[in-house]
Amino acid sequence: MSFAVAAVLVTLALGVPVVFVLGITATLTLLFTTELPVVLIAHRFYAGINSFPIMAIPFFILAGMIMDAGGISRRIVDFATAAVGWITGSLLQVAIFAATGLAAMSGSGSADTAAIAAILTPELKKRKYDIDFALGIIATAGSHAQIVPPSLMMVLIAVINDLSVGAMFLSGVLPGLLTVPALSVVAYIHAKRGGPQYRDPEPFSMVRLVRTFFYAIPALGMAVIILGGILGGIFTPTEAAAVAAWYGLFVGLYVYGDLKYKDIPAIMLRAAGYSCGILLLVGAGNIFGFLIAVAGVPELLTAWINSVVAQPWTFLLLINIIFLVLGCFGESLVYILVLSPVLLPIAQGFGIDPIHFCLVMVFNLVIGMITPPIGATVFVVSTIAERSIMQVTKRLFWPWVSMVMVLILITYVPDLSLSLPRWAGYIR
Repeated sequence: MSFAVAAVLVTLALGVPVVFVLGITATLTLLFTTELPVVLIAHRFYAGINSFPIMAIPFFILAGMIMDAGGISRRIVDFATAAVGWITGSLLQVAIFAATGLAAMSGSGSADTAAIAAILTPELKKRKYDIDFALGIIATAGSHAQIVPPSLMMVLIAVINDLSVGAMFLSGVLPGLLTVPALSVVAYIHAKRGGPQYRDPEPFSMVRLVRTFFYAIPALGMAVIILGGILGGIFTPTEAAAVAAWYGLFVGLYVYGDLKYKDIPAIMLRAAGYSCGILLLVGAGNIFGFLIAVAGVPELLTAWINSVVAQPWTFLLLINIIFLVLGCFGESLVYILVLSPVLLPIAQGFGIDPIHFCLVMVFNLVIGMITPPIGATVFVVSTIAERSIMQVTKRLFWPWVSMVMVLILITYVPDLSLSLPRWAGYIR
């Protein structure tokens, strides 16, 4: 296994893309350290992506892109503005609530973050908000899409570990909703201390709320289709993703009219390209995970963990520390592919429910999306608002703290993630 570790470090140092790092490392390790046939590379790669549940990923990606191009995102933001836009620091609250609404329709945190940042940034600058703090709130709120269903991370971690996608989806509902008040309090305190620019000039209007809600009904219908269809047993998560894509297409073309037929080929190509990147990563990760198992790494890791921790709570603490650090430096999907199959049996050995453990792991990686030096959603908002990543990062401390507090809560109160799957009959 030392050969594989060395190969990973060398290829990463050379700037090789992660998907090729996994593939090259696995191939070299198979050739030079085992007597297994090379044909296993192709077999394990195909086995990794030959899965009906994993087809939800490209469909949810397509649905998210159609949602953005079809005007659905803008209607959700308009409704959120009418609902909470009268609160002190209104645009910050709008970002949080709009992100939560979009999260229930799109599995991509980066896409939701981009949509909200593009819509709100001009007004944030016009009203002279602290733009870097506001972008930090948007980046943090945008990461909801990886917690609240339908989440691409949830789909992947469920498929890789042979868990119910529906159960994983439901496990993220309450933790995702908990982040809303946590972020709202941080935003409100900042706005209260910030000055007169944070006082909204337009008072609450029931007429405006009803009007924007009426226009947002077709958009909100996508969330109803996805969650209602899955919970009602009407269709599987993969089928829900396909239906959501078709529904978004219909709403964008014929209800809102923002989507044009000439836009569809470009959207399809973008969705296909992004999906291919993820599926390549899944296939390469499956090869790498297979070699890890062959090398006996799970057994070695189990022995080491058992030697340093003896209680479930200390194991979970160790996992949180490890993944909070790892999330700063790499691609979250890689950690799910490579580490979750290794760590999940250990967690079950401590009596930890697999759904709960996977939710904790995903939440850690979501926090990594706003943690420097990489911070995927921070990079998105910085690019859109033409600010440096360092400027935004300096104002991320309190949003980051609020997310960590929610992480601690869901780590040690398992019912927050397990009550809905249990109520729906996915687990006992």
